[in-house]
Amino acid sequence: MFKSLLIANRGEIACWVVRTARKLGIRTVAVYSDADAQALHVREADEAVRIGPAPTRESYLVGEKIIAAALATGAEAVHPGYGFLSENAAFAQAVMDAGIVWVGPNPSSITAMGLKDAAKKLMADAGVPVTPGYMGEEQSAGFLAGEAATIGYPVLIKAVAGGGGKGMRLVEREEDFADALASCKREAAASFGNDHVLIEKYIASPRHIEVQVFGDKHGNVVHLFERDCSLQRRHQKVIEEAPAPGMDAATREALCAAAVRAAKAVDYVGAGTIEFIADGSGALSADKIWFMEMNTRLQVEHPVTEEITGVDLVEWQLRVAAGEPIPLRQDQLSINGWAMEARLYAEDPAKGFLPSIGRLELLQFGEAEGGRVDTGVYQGAEVSPFYDPMIAKVIAWGEDREEAREQLGEMLAGSAVWPVKTNASFLVKALQHPGFAAGTVDTGLIGRDGEAMAQPPAPSAEALRAAANALMPMTDMAGFRLNAARRRSAWFLLDGEKVEIELDGAGDEAPSASVLITEQGQAWQLSAWRHDAAHGAVGGSGAIVAPMPGKVIAVEVAQGDAVTKGQKLLTLEAMKMEHTLTAPFNGVVAELNAAAGAQVQVDALLVRIEEEAE
Repeated sequence: MFKSLLIANRGEIACWVVRTARKLGIRTVAVYSDADAQALHVREADEAVRIGPAPTRESYLVGEKIIAAALATGAEAVHPGYGFLSENAAFAQAVMDAGIVWVGPNPSSITAMGLKDAAKKLMADAGVPVTPGYMGEEQSAGFLAGEAATIGYPVLIKAVAGGGGKGMRLVEREEDFADALASCKREAAASFGNDHVLIEKYIASPRHIEVQVFGDKHGNVVHLFERDCSLQRRHQKVIEEAPAPGMDAATREALCAAAVRAAKAVDYVGAGTIEFIADGSGALSADKIWFMEMNTRLQVEHPVTEEITGVDLVEWQLRVAAGEPIPLRQDQLSINGWAMEARLYAEDPAKGFLPSIGRLELLQFGEAEGGRVDTGVYQGAEVSPFYDPMIAKVIAWGEDREEAREQLGEMLAGSAVWPVKTNASFLVKALQHPGFAAGTVDTGLIGRDGEAMAQPPAPSAEALRAAANALMPMTDMAGFRLNAARRRSAWFLLDGEKVEIELDGAGDEAPSASVLITEQGQAWQLSAWRHDAAHGAVGGSGAIVAPMPGKVIAVEVAQGDAVTKGQKLLTLEAMKMEHTLTAPFNGVVAELNAAAGAQVQVDALLVRIEEEAE
């Protein structure tokens, strides 16, 4: 086993690798950008090296800087985590050429599976079933539109170098194809430096089921069973679980055997995931499950596999990279219980899931028996606009699916973050959705029912009264009535909105203070209301401001244009995603301060809409 390890990543995965390495007696080296100088992974590692400014293209994506840091610190191995350079074959080869152990698959395996079109052809040759579609070199818009029509709508446009839901568009009508293709290619070029796409038949009730595989340098390959990642929003996973609901023994055996064949076809070494799409319109069966792609790295959802198998996959990665055989044979692996993972993000579901940034003044996670929280932040840390807005992965284990679901719900409901917004209450509602509770979820569930889940909950009357009483302590005669319980109401500001709350009793003067209410995974601020209190923006304001720092990539209107409610005004690229800003009501573009290609700061006024006169 090597004695030192550099982790070429950040956030919760870097922290998990540090802790696993420490168990094995391995010294760890972190790398960090200027934005991450005080990050948790930097604090937890034995040593840390600055690799550049905040933008990823100047820090975490610069392989030369990472290799230089490894050589300067005497690191004998590099673990890439996931994302960033984890599936970059050239970087993997450069690490090896520098005489450093690469904790991952051979560069040839990454290359073979890195492009979706080539990977599907390879899998078909290996006897792994693949979905029908177009995977050729011709990329003209007209030709691709013709292929889509031949395949039949709905279709998926997918970047061949894509991943994580980026560079992917669902197109249901022929007239929408051109715009979707342009957007997909633009996003693919920005995210992966490759705008080539493939066209794939869209399965109407799809389930996303993947198999964890593991290979070593001695020719051994095993699987660690399947995960179900069907609950998704905009093609990004929201809640994952293992094993998959409704998976019978025969289908599991066929699916996992196909995954092992896929890994062996590319001489795979280390942790990898074979992703399949299943027809979820009925019972699962092997003849209705098709290969989608292979991720040649660890997955974000690896903890659910660890929880049901008792395996630390990062430890396996380190041992296999050091030349050891896989620690367990296939017949020594089995499923124990059920596990679920939810991705807790710094985002505001009520505002279209826009990322929320800022200082984590309050950060607490709910607890449950069998619970686990993987995080890369701490109370007082900053959520940066430069990276993925994940706060934590919240994981629950139970004897069966229902117990795991209940435990995860308790953990999320007991979490509280302030003033950064999170999707915790959205996740709680998703867990409570009848379809998810029954295990009949498909990837379209949130698209169909997510609007209701995204609506923010209101604090309970009991929680409001308790918080109000804490702000306005009861005096002996406050609210006194002869032969009746004392009752009194007072006005407060709840997140800036004036509300009346009935009190058990209150003093004559309200102190100028505030308290936080935390409930259902949500946090609210309650403060005493005064007549001169500022109420913020006037209702009905047509000011469209930048929700975060970013780059304007498209402007759809001009000054003086008439617009309708919901009409697209412009597209902002921020935090590696495209965000569409729309008109809040019918009106006229009275002011336009945005141009394609411009960089804008948070809260910058981009467009102002004047409401139509009555």
